Amino acid sequence: MIKDEANMVIAIAQINYHIGNFQENTHKIITTIDQAKEAGADLVVFPEISIGGYLAKDMFRYATFLDACEDSIAQIAVHCQQIACIIGAPVRTKRNHAKQLYNAALFIAEGQVQHSIHKTLLPDYDVFDEYRYFEPNDTFQCISYKGITIALTICEDLWRSDLSSIYTKDPMRELVKQDPDLMINIAASPFSEDHFRTRQAVVRNHINAYKLPAFYVNTIGAHADIIFDGRSMVFDREATLVDVLAAFQEDLRYYRLVHKSITPLQEPTAVTELSSIARVHQALVLGIRDFFAKSGFKKAILGLSGGIDSAVVAALACEALGPENVLCVLLPSVYSTEHSLKDALDLVQATGCLHEIVPIKTITETFDTVLAPVFKGKGMDITEENIQARVRAVILMAISNKHGYILLNTSNKSEAAVGYGTLYGDMAGALGVIGDVFKTKVYELANYLNRNGEIIPKNTITKAPSAELRPDQKDSDSLPEYAILDAVLHRYVELEWSAAAIIADGFEEALVKRVIKLVSSAEFKRYQAPPILRVTRKAFGSGRVMPLVAKH
Repeated sequence: MIKDEANMVIAIAQINYHIGNFQENTHKIITTIDQAKEAGADLVVFPEISIGGYLAKDMFRYATFLDACEDSIAQIAVHCQQIACIIGAPVRTKRNHAKQLYNAALFIAEGQVQHSIHKTLLPDYDVFDEYRYFEPNDTFQCISYKGITIALTICEDLWRSDLSSIYTKDPMRELVKQDPDLMINIAASPFSEDHFRTRQAVVRNHINAYKLPAFYVNTIGAHADIIFDGRSMVFDREATLVDVLAAFQEDLRYYRLVHKSITPLQEPTAVTELSSIARVHQALVLGIRDFFAKSGFKKAILGLSGGIDSAVVAALACEALGPENVLCVLLPSVYSTEHSLKDALDLVQATGCLHEIVPIKTITETFDTVLAPVFKGKGMDITEENIQARVRAVILMAISNKHGYILLNTSNKSEAAVGYGTLYGDMAGALGVIGDVFKTKVYELANYLNRNGEIIPKNTITKAPSAELRPDQKDSDSLPEYAILDAVLHRYVELEWSAAAIIADGFEEALVKRVIKLVSSAEFKRYQAPPILRVTRKAFGSGRVMPLVAKH
């Protein structure tokens, strides 16, 4: 790359960080800075809270964590000679505030921090809780570097125009008074199905208002429930999308800025919008892979029933971890059909994963015998169904403990919403892979996984869903048809509509009230469910916090 001293070459770095892993993160950052310097860049930009990792939550309260952040910044600064970097980090306020930290964007050049720009708008909705840790900014200052004036903001500070009912301050409106040449926003914007288009609209709103080119630098990687998709963006001053960095992957790309004009210094990425289900698939694979890699785990176990949910989770786990690291355990009961067993074995063969078959008939019969005196005079009901589910969980956890496998949960969002699952049974697991995927979307995911050949057996997709815990059982015996149920749940859970609004949208009143009652009654179950991979705008867990005991 040829360096032209009269112009500025800007690099964007998407790096997958590991929260609290200062040695690894600092090494990655320094290596990237050195690489960008060698390529002739004047400035390399990293995402929000790259130092420490977004969001480190209550680790921010420990002095040792903050000391490690400062040590990393000092190490990085040494490498910022003949190149500058912008990087996100928590910094101590050094003032008498209620909160002792700022969410900062540090501008480092000539071996030291030259500017510390602080985040003004601290989100505390959905999965965010930044106001718990950070003090909001109240001063606004652009940065000048090599004759270029930069309006530097942090994530939410660029979203003011879309969230006017929430925020009163508008950072860009203040910064533009200083006549900047360029907008740079460093972000940690989590993935959800439709969020990429929203991000584009937010950035374009500012470009159209101020006629400035913009660099939007987003993070990539998964931290248990929260997944970041990257897809950093570069826009010219006419709001044309110049380039998009890789989705769900690390990436480093270069651009030349000349008089508010941006030219990519490599072939721009072809911006082809993936289908919704393709994006969900990529997010879930990354979520599984990072959960295991960043937790120090290698092998996964799950119960494989022959049904659609466990089949999809097994296929995703095999893709993320390699089939040699996935153990599927078939746990047939007296009510399991031969076809379900065959479907499960067909999937094992298609994926190449490991498998075991452990029948539970004898164990459940022992429970029936032992409990017969206590249950005297009472007929069979859901109790016996739940015993089967819990027996399976005990077996899965026993194998997990003995061989060091981590149990994946296979419950979908529809089941989680209405409580159609057994606490300490099929709700067990360390990670809920499809807990934010409605049942109807699970079928879409199965068909997508089969796009290059059959992995999920056709019969698994076409047969009526059943827990197979009693003779001829079907999910539809207990629940509305999934297409209707999911439509109501989408409006109630994700869009947060009232019952009246859903009924007015054409749904039967009795059905809507029944579904909402089921959702409310299952709150205690969801409190004890594993963390789930977030792929929609409103996931159960940190994104939807409801009182455990309340009159809904």
